[in-house]
Amino acid sequence: MAQITSLDEVLALIGDGTLLVVPREVAGVPMAATRALIRRGVRRLHLVALPTSSLQADLLIGAGCVATLETSAVSLGEFGPAPRFTAAVTGGTITMKDATCPALHAALQAAEKGVPFMPLRGLIDSDVLKYRDDWQVIDSPFGNNDPIVLLPAIKPDVALFHAPMADRFGNVWIGRQRELTTMAHAAEKTVVTVERMHDGDLLADPVLAAGTLPGFYVEHIAIAERGAWPLPLPDHYKSDAEHLALYAKMAATPEDFAEYLDRYVYERRAA
Repeated sequence: MAQITSLDEVLALIGDGTLLVVPREVAGVPMAATRALIRRGVRRLHLVALPTSSLQADLLIGAGCVATLETSAVSLGEFGPAPRFTAAVTGGTITMKDATCPALHAALQAAEKGVPFMPLRGLIDSDVLKYRDDWQVIDSPFGNNDPIVLLPAIKPDVALFHAPMADRFGNVWIGRQRELTTMAHAAEKTVVTVERMHDGDLLADPVLAAGTLPGFYVEHIAIAERGAWPLPLPDHYKSDAEHLALYAKMAATPEDFAEYLDRYVYERRAA
């Protein structure tokens, strides 16, 4: 059964060098936990963003927490490119493992199923194959001259995400965000922050059970109200466009980014 503890306690599972998987911007990004990780001074993360990222990856990279990034895109969307990600890639300060959305899902599904690799066809003749020595193209054993790409399983040490609620049994309601289930199934351990605790058993509720991740997949839970801010939590609150615009402006230079960290991460300013 998952332990329900404080934010700092749950993040003790994420140390230097952790292979950490996190979700896309609209699937419950644990931004309160992300700021806490930066305050803890974690380093050399292998960050897998399933399948894309925005503020979270940019913030972790700019704070010096990431050694390797595996994703299909990092962008601030309507607020422009991700400045600290761009600077790190062009400056060679992180290792970038280019991927595609289907490739990342397939590699995590391989770990979920307990198999060493997953085949995927859509990568054939794409440029991304040139930059992934760990992806192999073979002839299908079931056809002649039928190439297929084999993707090694991604087995994260920890999956980390934010969800609307959990119960005292450790069950977590994720609603429609089914990729969170894949992350939890694939990872050795899963850490979740939630908006609130549910009074009852989520799996016993005929309405909520179908959108619930069972507690035996979850290691630790912490309450973090508005824990996705300034990003959205689907069906609960929208993104803070004013703050994201401010971040895009301040992250453009190392000096202003350092000021952003001082004001909004280390000072723990309330959302």
